[in-house]
Amino acid sequence: MTIELLTASGRELLDRLSGEDAGPDRALELAQALRGRYPPGLVATALTQRALREAARAKFSRAARMLFTRDGLEQASSEVTGSHAAARFPAGWLVADLCCGIGGNLIALAAERRVLAVDKDPVSLAFARHNAGVYGAADGLAVVCADAREVVLSGVDAVFIDPARRAGGQRLPAGRSDPPLDWCLALAGRVPAAGIKAAPGLPRELVPAGWEAEFVAVGRDLKEALLWSPALASATRRATVLPSGDTLAASAASRADPVTAPPGAPAASPVAGPGASGSGVPVAQPGAYLLDPSPAVTRAGLVEELARQLGAWKIDPQIAFLSANRELRTPFARTLRVLESASWHERHFARRLRDLGIGAADIRRRGLAGDVAQIHRRLDLRGTGRATVVITRARGRPWGLVCTEMSEDG
Repeated sequence: MTIELLTASGRELLDRLSGEDAGPDRALELAQALRGRYPPGLVATALTQRALREAARAKFSRAARMLFTRDGLEQASSEVTGSHAAARFPAGWLVADLCCGIGGNLIALAAERRVLAVDKDPVSLAFARHNAGVYGAADGLAVVCADAREVVLSGVDAVFIDPARRAGGQRLPAGRSDPPLDWCLALAGRVPAAGIKAAPGLPRELVPAGWEAEFVAVGRDLKEALLWSPALASATRRATVLPSGDTLAASAASRADPVTAPPGAPAASPVAGPGASGSGVPVAQPGAYLLDPSPAVTRAGLVEELARQLGAWKIDPQIAFLSANRELRTPFARTLRVLESASWHERHFARRLRDLGIGAADIRRRGLAGDVAQIHRRLDLRGTGRATVVITRARGRPWGLVCTEMSEDG
């Protein structure tokens, strides 16, 4: 029934719904009224599509005219991330978009390139063609309904693939995709250039030598990992922050940072005195400012690269916080002004927060065990001020900081 949304009746019904309040309080009444003119199944499908379009506004500026499946919308690259990925492929190339889904990447790829869109789900493929048309990008588009593993790729300049990580409304087990990552990586041996969209939690050790692993955040939210074959790579590791497009790449001499210890991990052995973290970045007590790197920087293993560029230091060898005694502004980290910095003792910090008049606090715990909700309750906050309370490790010791956000104008 979903494909009937592309019929004249389906389009008419969607156009009518676009001007209606289809919220939960109105949905039943609206469905009953429409069933007198349209088949009940089509009405139900159209109402679902109306809800998907509303949800898609966070990803697409033209969502009100697009078509979605639930799984397709969940996995689709947004307009901003799709445009960023497409920019790696020169204009005029013939690019095969494998597992194109509803066309999140396709609409950006097809804007300046010829595209062969491939998906084994006929509904998703039909929606992808429709969505490309919404963006005026359907002229150089060819579509093939097939399993990506069965498509002949001779003659294409490059491949982009976003393997499925959802099926039947459920996420596949962690690390699993269809086609699997190994098959996707092998595309580089069949075509001149390849790009792969992967889950942002992809372990860096799975990326082959010569490939670039790019971790992309929109604002402070980590969205996806992009793997670029040697023909398209320009670094080994990269962190990109959108929509600004700022990018931080590994220098030739840098190595990946150690993986940050997860919450609840045992504290590291104390580090005696100021020193280096193993790659020329000093480790010392927190200073006047604390920098919380973008998750893209952390996942790319570039925290120490960022520290070197800023002239900052780490507060612990295994923790992804940086510090400085001067205000530093960077798109790759959130800068906080430190009001209190001391060994973590909950009662001491509860008293200090009351002295500061802090009544609302965002508690950030990194590298230490503890239930944030229970800690928040025990702090018994009172006052009108706001702060960020950081519970972490500094040079191997449990440490706490009370911080405030920097204003936009400093």
